[in-house]
Amino acid sequence: MVIANPIYDVVFKKMMENDKVAKFFIGTLLEQTIETVEVKPQEFTYTDELAGLAVFRLDFIATIKTDAGEYKKVLIEIQKAKNHIDLMRFRNYLAEQYKKEDVINEEKVILPITTIYILGFKLPEILSSCIKVERNYRDLIDKKIIEGKSDFVEKLTHDSFIVQVNRITDRYQTRLDKLLSVFEQTNFVDDKKITKEFNHDADIEEVEIITEILHHSGTNPEERKKIENEQEAWRTVDAMTEGLRDKVLEQSKVIKEKDQLIAELLKKLDEMK
Repeated sequence: MVIANPIYDVVFKKMMENDKVAKFFIGTLLEQTIETVEVKPQEFTYTDELAGLAVFRLDFIATIKTDAGEYKKVLIEIQKAKNHIDLMRFRNYLAEQYKKEDVINEEKVILPITTIYILGFKLPEILSSCIKVERNYRDLIDKKIIEGKSDFVEKLTHDSFIVQVNRITDRYQTRLDKLLSVFEQTNFVDDKKITKEFNHDADIEEVEIITEILHHSGTNPEERKKIENEQEAWRTVDAMTEGLRDKVLEQSKVIKEKDQLIAELLKKLDEMK
């Protein structure tokens, strides 16, 4: 079956609009049963000051309730290329979410946060396609792990999940394997890497639903045009800013070195006086 590549914002949004898919995606990564989920794409405009461009994009916030009755806020970020500016955007976006209150059952609350990063580039230090960066409570007095959890601590710190789509293999055994299989970056049927051939058997309901949604996105002319527009917008940004950021960073480094040299010379002059 031909399906659309889900690392594009417009395709991922279409996927996550389905309640079963959203529960499957988040629940499989968190290894929890999700009772309810509400996904809200956050629209904003990415502004590249160096190129003078503004590009529309989406982030995703999901409010979930687990089968244990626990509410959480899940932030989902898709990043197709490694970029220092986007790393800072992630940090600023996370800081903004920590400052926001949520409303559960008409009551303002502070929810614990979990982050999910879907990366279209490889982290050279990490070979796994999917990792969890988790916390534990360690008693520094008795040198042991504390089993209980504190509501105060949970709302000030968070677990994080990272998916490297370029490290996904054709392994197809567990629920996690089957979720990751739709993000696998192989078997493309076009040069733009917009559509690909899905060669696995959709042997669970959630994967079957996902592939049907992605098949429609990849074969419907209007939906495919949206993907092409998103792809072209980011290609334009990359082309117009090629080398500019590196030059700016290099100039900043030179200026910093000169400032340090001037400071050292002034110090020596003071000592001579």
